[in-house]
Amino acid sequence: MAVDRIGHPKDEGSSSAVAAGILLSKLAGLARESLLRSVLALGPAADAFAAALRIPNLLQNLLGEGSLSASFIPVYSRLLGEGRRDEAGKVAAAVAGLLTALAGGLVVVAIVVARPLATLLAPGFKGARLDLTVDLLRITTGGLGLLVLSAWCLGILNSHGRFFLPYVAPVLWNVAQIAVLVAALTGDWSPTRTATGLAWGLVVGGVLQFGVQAIAVRRLAPELRPWIGRTIGRGDPSVADVRRRFGPAVLGRGVLQLSGYLDLILASLLATGAVAGLLSAQMLYGLPVALFATSVAAASLPGMSRSSASELAATSLRARQRTAFYVAFSTVAFLVLGESIVGALFGWGAFDGDDARAVSLVLGAYALGLPAVASSRIHQNSLYAVGDTVGPARIAAVRVGLAAVIGLTVMFPMDRITVHAGELMTVAGDGWFGPLSQGIRSGSLDPHLGAVGLALGSAVAAWTELTLLARRTRRVLGAPTGPSSVMGPLAWPVATAVVVAMTARWATGGLPDVAAAPLSVMVAGLAYVTVASVTGVAEARSLITDIRGAQRRLGNR
Repeated sequence: MAVDRIGHPKDEGSSSAVAAGILLSKLAGLARESLLRSVLALGPAADAFAAALRIPNLLQNLLGEGSLSASFIPVYSRLLGEGRRDEAGKVAAAVAGLLTALAGGLVVVAIVVARPLATLLAPGFKGARLDLTVDLLRITTGGLGLLVLSAWCLGILNSHGRFFLPYVAPVLWNVAQIAVLVAALTGDWSPTRTATGLAWGLVVGGVLQFGVQAIAVRRLAPELRPWIGRTIGRGDPSVADVRRRFGPAVLGRGVLQLSGYLDLILASLLATGAVAGLLSAQMLYGLPVALFATSVAAASLPGMSRSSASELAATSLRARQRTAFYVAFSTVAFLVLGESIVGALFGWGAFDGDDARAVSLVLGAYALGLPAVASSRIHQNSLYAVGDTVGPARIAAVRVGLAAVIGLTVMFPMDRITVHAGELMTVAGDGWFGPLSQGIRSGSLDPHLGAVGLALGSAVAAWTELTLLARRTRRVLGAPTGPSSVMGPLAWPVATAVVVAMTARWATGGLPDVAAAPLSVMVAGLAYVTVASVTGVAEARSLITDIRGAQRRLGNR
């Protein structure tokens, strides 16, 4: 198949490979999370493990894929496209050296000061829950340092057109933890022993995830070696270009990570279970972002970095249209069918119906900002492709500040609302503002809804970020970039999906969630795609064509 420079067929095939890898890794992640909830539910050990993941995740996200997408991949891809393979290899080696030095140093510091970090991270944790968080943090930080180098491997492989492996590699990270959870279930482990075993499983998974990608990079580019001395970049304009982009990119990622830490700090001031519930909702909420926004953005970035301004504008619009088509339906599914979805995935073992309702309400609040988050990923990549890493970082800071203000304002009143026997109830005698008393926070057996307030703040801030990014992208590319240009054609399909999803939820009310959720999602999805195709949405027609082609190929076997 011929491919023009804008590269629709090539980009669509690449994004499909990314999406396939992400889907498998996310399914493994959902299996891990389902087992985790069945063993630890939303208890103190679950909160401690969720908190202990935050510092390692900071290293991965601060120095990993996000920063490299803004700094390293555009430069490395451009050099490869210009046939300057030797210079590209020097840049890759320099970046590997930089990441090795930074990640190693930060891991050592984090292990040494684990207790102050845990106290800063979760100021509401006291006693045994804080002690367990410190122990887990010292284990997990060392393991996830390797995942920073996994992101370097991802950048190399993506730039060479190898998309599937780096996005499916996290399956190994999840499988290692699933093995621990199975052992915990069959061996009747205590919550503390389970959480500690999970931390070590995470370390083993990090080794496996990095190892399988490092082997592929070694075969693809055997000349690459980490070289710390070249990170200084003297006399090498390409390395200097990466360094110039890397600083603002890290600051931008740092701002976004600050948002996650603020959520965790604020959630630790809420009733027990808020941290674990927030993490479960974020996992589901992140699934369509990863499958559709990240896959399209990752596949498009190398080509964007080699494109002219007019080609970049066309590629960006096409990427946002594809992303919006899939994310819009995901939003409907989470808002209308969220409780069934959460119940189907997590509703067994110690995780009961009240827990499912609480997590689904957090998920629904996050889903309100889902279209904005997905579209913002494409806008950010468009700006990264032209070397603008400062603008997205500043806009991210606005988003974080706004989310924190709104979340702090709303979360304490929401924490006075609990779910008891499927009904919403209020906590009597403790006012509506400020934290609940320690006795109520730690002693309540019912899930509280304070985390919903944090999710609402995130949703409002996401739309603000999208508006600002769209304005900046329009100035750079000189083309329409507003949300209406991609969301407008989806109005009728979305309205239809809402009605059908509500009807399906009512019709399947007597079925267990594990049956009701997939049935309802499939029926609503079919209605959405059908109406979108009839109203002329190109992505729906392309999806139908792909499905029919797959059916013909299966029929010819």
